[in-house]
Amino acid sequence: MLDIKRIRQQRNEVIAALNKRGIQAEPLIDNAIALDQTRRDVQTKLDDTLAQLNALSKEIGVLFREKKIDEANAAKEKTSSLKEESKELQDQLRSIDDALTKHLWDIPNTPHQSVPAGKSADDNEVVKTHGNIREWNESLRPHWELAETHQLIDFELGVKVSGSGFPFYTGKGARLQRALVNMFLDHNTEYGYHEYQAPLLVNEASGFGTGQLPDKEGQMYHVTEDNLYAIPTAEVPLTNIFRDVILSEADLPKKLTGYTPCFRREAGSYGKDVRGLNRLHQFDKVEIVCVDHPDNSYNRLEEMVAQVEALLQKLELPYRILRLCGGDMGFTSALTYDFEVYSVAQQRWLEVSSVSNFETYQSNRLKLRFRNVDKKTTLCHTLNGSSLALPRIVAALLENFQDEDGIQLPEALAAYTGFDRI
Repeated sequence: MLDIKRIRQQRNEVIAALNKRGIQAEPLIDNAIALDQTRRDVQTKLDDTLAQLNALSKEIGVLFREKKIDEANAAKEKTSSLKEESKELQDQLRSIDDALTKHLWDIPNTPHQSVPAGKSADDNEVVKTHGNIREWNESLRPHWELAETHQLIDFELGVKVSGSGFPFYTGKGARLQRALVNMFLDHNTEYGYHEYQAPLLVNEASGFGTGQLPDKEGQMYHVTEDNLYAIPTAEVPLTNIFRDVILSEADLPKKLTGYTPCFRREAGSYGKDVRGLNRLHQFDKVEIVCVDHPDNSYNRLEEMVAQVEALLQKLELPYRILRLCGGDMGFTSALTYDFEVYSVAQQRWLEVSSVSNFETYQSNRLKLRFRNVDKKTTLCHTLNGSSLALPRIVAALLENFQDEDGIQLPEALAAYTGFDRI
């Protein structure tokens, strides 16, 4: 969440930045400032009351030693009144603190200065396009038909066992999934990332720490009896490793990667966007997470973008990189690059990765800091990216590399599958 001190000191700049998201930020910011001022006023009253109590307690001791019993008893009555007043002020302060925190949760991150203003995906900026797009012809088939023909994915069996959006991968389809995961993890560890196998369920504090709660509560599967949430991405457990942690400046950066199944309710999804592998409730993804020094986080972001790009080049897929506009960015992001691969049979671009810098937005929630050489603590910057999400990668591989006899796999992937054709 945003730092209230920054909001108070840089009100106009924060409002201008948030307006890039296409929201009316002024009421949100002014309400936060008003709540903070009320909190500060109550804190001042509480401090004054406690100071009076402290002084009066010392005075009572002196009065008793001087045998001024009546005056001492009168002072004691006054302390009772001050104690009651301080208790009321403490309760009031807790209530205002809680209201301020919840209000700050409702304010999204401020976009970086390079983020284009805009309200939807139509306003995103295409940064780069790479690779040749195969010419479409009527013989090309969408991945869901190819998957059925070659017995790679059983969508109907998934509906029977779980429901729509929970496919079964079988035979070479299952081996393809396993090969992609291993390929992606090896690629990331070659870039110096430490591999983790993370829990698939997290507690409420973890969801709040990375900003999934309360923003995306309706998209998360909730185990109500235990108050645990199925992760929508490995970003949540990996980043929360550092919740309530103070790192040494020498420890930075922290670079993590991990594979997990991911779970998203995707409420309201319908139409062509949900055909086949386009949008699932359970899917596999390899994630990269970085905790870094504020002075280096944007250099790190560019490195992470290059890392994901190199992986797509190994897969020989045509792709493009977008800089998201303010209105299309995630709630917690300061700057996001999306990667899309081209689906030749569907004749459209499919998102396969988002790489984002959250600056201090997550670390402020997480209380994730580092201590510099002067022993001062500073909030870290956090970053993450998909490297990569598997379903649409599989869709693009099947569709782009199909021929009359099957699917020819790219050479780098064939080294992991143990076969070069399906």
